[in-house]
This record gives sequence, C-alpha cells and structure tokens, in this order.
Amino acid sequence: MPAVVRGGRRQSTPAPRAPARGGKGQGGRAQGGGRQGGRGGSAGGVPGKFAALGKMDLSPRGVVICMIAGLGVLGVVLATGARAERIGASISGGMGAMAGGMGLTLKRVHITGASPEATPAIRAAMDLYAGQPITSLDLNALQAQVSGVSWVKEARVVRLLPDTLIVEVTEHDRLAVWQVGGQAHVIDSQGQIIEGADPGRYPKLPLIVGKGAAEAAAAILPLLAQRPSLMGRVDALVRVDERRWDLRLRDGSLIQLPAVAQESALIRLDALDQRERLLDLGFARVDLRAVDTIAVRPAG
Repeated sequence: MPAVVRGGRRQSTPAPRAPARGGKGQGGRAQGGGRQGGRGGSAGGVPGKFAALGKMDLSPRGVVICMIAGLGVLGVVLATGARAERIGASISGGMGAMAGGMGLTLKRVHITGASPEATPAIRAAMDLYAGQPITSLDLNALQAQVSGVSWVKEARVVRLLPDTLIVEVTEHDRLAVWQVGGQAHVIDSQGQIIEGADPGRYPKLPLIVGKGAAEAAAAILPLLAQRPSLMGRVDALVRVDERRWDLRLRDGSLIQLPAVAQESALIRLDALDQRERLLDLGFARVDLRAVDTIAVRPAG
C-alpha cells in the first residue's frame, strides 16, 4: 500500500482487520446501525423541495449580477413612464370603440330643474356631442362642470343606458336686482352675483342700490315680505353709508330705517299705519332712526 503523507511525516496505512468469525449477531447490529445512520442522514439533510435554494450563487459576483438586473428593470419602467398616459388613452379608446360597437353611444341629454336662461350655459359647460361612447363619460367631472355654472347651486348627473344622460339641477334663488356703479346684477340669497342673468327679465324682484347692499339684502327683505302692503309700495331699497336702509316708495315718499333694530322700527311703523292710515294718506318722509320717537313730514 502506498504511504499517506500528513504534515510531512510518513505513515503507513494500517491493514484492515479481519472480520470476526461467527459474527452474525454483530454483523446484524452493524447493519442495523447502518440503517439508522441512513435515516439520520436523511433527516438532517436539505429537503428535495428546497434543495435548489441551497445551490443559489450568493457570491459577490451573483450579488452584482442581481443589482445590474434590477437597475435594468428600473430603467425600462422609467423609459416607459412618459408614455403611460398615452398607453392608458389607447386602452380607453379601445374600450370606447367597443362600447360604440355595442350601441352604447350618447344620443340624448335631459336637463331638469334648469331655467331657459341657464340651460344653454349648462350644455356649454358639459361640452358633450352625440355619438361619443356613453360608458367612457366621467360623471363626477361632468357634475363638477355643471356645478361651476353660476346659475347652479347643486347638480347631479345620471347615466341611463344605452344612450341617455340625465342632468338634475337646482338653481340659486333670485333674491334681488342690485344696482351699483351704474350697473345692475341679479343676486342670490347669499349676495352673490348670478353671472349671465339678465336683470331686465326680473321686473318683480326688489331693487337694491348702493355699496354693501348685496350683502345686507338677505336680512331686510324677509322683514319687508312679511308686510305686503308696505312692500308693494317700495320702489327701491337704498343702502346708506353701508350701515342702514332708506326705503324709497313709488310715490316719492321716503322711510328712513335705523342701522340696528330694523324689525322693531318696522313694528312701530305698523302701529302708526294702523292708527293713522299713514301709507294710504301719504307723507314726504318718515324718520325711524331714533329709538323712542317717529318723525313724520307730511306730503306737499
């Protein structure tokens, strides 16, 4: 047998021992030990299903390759990012064409709750056309466009397949016509100008005049509405110094209201009218600015 060199020292390989005679029992025990060793090796090894993971190359070279691959994927994503919107538009266009092929195209738009003045502005704001795919319409966007029209207080848009769009509108109320700076505007109960509303079409609305009148009108007009006999005689409400009102009547008479406690002043005027028939007989001016007195100047 050739010699085995370990640590530079020459050693002889030991000769194998002769098997023991009549060692069936020992042999059997040895074989049994071999079987146990086999089972022990199987239990301590890597299961076959995960064996591949143990063979992964986790060397520095493998890590570098993984990083390069990740950067390559990121570059592809960034390169296509600028086209993402066009890709989405193409998909949307394809879906729209499919809907059109199925007959799901816009044919009718019903607008309810809108006045004849407001309807053209609402249609222009939606910017719809017959034949476009109805399923591709953004109802939330359409509702926002309709709500942006100055006439509109609230809006709701409903899609009724296969070909109809329903627009339900609640308009701002028309409170008064406001004259300021030589121009007239229709205002709502919040004192906001309703753009596009023609004051000439609302002759029955009360006329308010002067700076600050639009903001203060919502407080005084309901008080006058409770007194139809007086309100029917009012030609205009003039805001004085942005503090108080003068009521100019159709016959040229003038009622001066205080800056505060307007309702109390009107109650005193009611009592005087019931007692003296003031509104029927006429007067030049009634001064209600003082809390405890009423100054009346007779007509002519």
